[in-house]
Amino acid sequence: MASSCTFLLAPLCPRTRPFSLPTLRLAPLRSTSTAGRLSVSASAGNALQALIFDCDGVILESEHLHRQAYNDAFSHFGVRCPSSSSPSQPLNWAPDFYDELQNRIGGGKPKMRWYFKEHGWPSSTIFETPPEDDANRVKLIDTLQDWKTERYKEIIKSGTVEPRPGVLRLMDEAKAAGKMLAVCSAATKSSVILCLENLIGMERFQGLDCFLAGDDVKEKKPDPSIYLTAAERLGVSRKECLVVEDSVIGLQAATGAGMSCVITYTSSTADQDFKEAIGIYPDLSNIRLKDLELLLQSLVAAT
Repeated sequence: MASSCTFLLAPLCPRTRPFSLPTLRLAPLRSTSTAGRLSVSASAGNALQALIFDCDGVILESEHLHRQAYNDAFSHFGVRCPSSSSPSQPLNWAPDFYDELQNRIGGGKPKMRWYFKEHGWPSSTIFETPPEDDANRVKLIDTLQDWKTERYKEIIKSGTVEPRPGVLRLMDEAKAAGKMLAVCSAATKSSVILCLENLIGMERFQGLDCFLAGDDVKEKKPDPSIYLTAAERLGVSRKECLVVEDSVIGLQAATGAGMSCVITYTSSTADQDFKEAIGIYPDLSNIRLKDLELLLQSLVAAT
């Protein structure tokens, strides 16, 4: 064991779980208020070399925007599934259903393929009758996804979307401190680039040390490929990386890559099981780079 650590906890709100030391790792801190701050003192060396952000749900709260774009695509192409609640009407994913779907399956094309396999392949203006061979099913999904992506871009360009609290400040702190900065998203590259250009600005986007999207890896989250690729491109140890995610899918991808992960949850992911995270926050408003450095240090000191 490394030298002893001192943990100082600010007053926590009722939902905060106690901070403890399970076997060789730190239990997460959950707070439903930005007043729930963590301060950790440790004598271990600074282990944080790269801070890696997910995009959707972390940099922006995007679930409702993606759902709107999908439903607009289904309406535009008259997508009708035989087993839906209203088979005579275009498919419409309700908020509760989409929350469950997007937290189970990463990436737009896998979402639609899963849904159509479960609920029946649809008729549409793309194919008058449901496609029966895989080539036409791929064409259907590709067409829907391409249109949905363009619609999503229109929403982002509207100027009505803001980054989540604390994200830009934390990115700036990391760059100022000489840390490597990366964004790894399961979404398509074009949509992620648009989000980053509009929400973090061109200067921050061009200053990233690594940027990976779903197009850059064969397997999407929860597969760890995207984070393993990021560590390789950054030239750092996975233990020196800290990932910021918002869902259990992203958490599984990060921990599967051997990286520590903190969660900044959204309204649709707040009730997920984040026990493998080393920190859990409602947003990044009160989280500073030094908090994350000390959090990672404490984990190193405990192993």
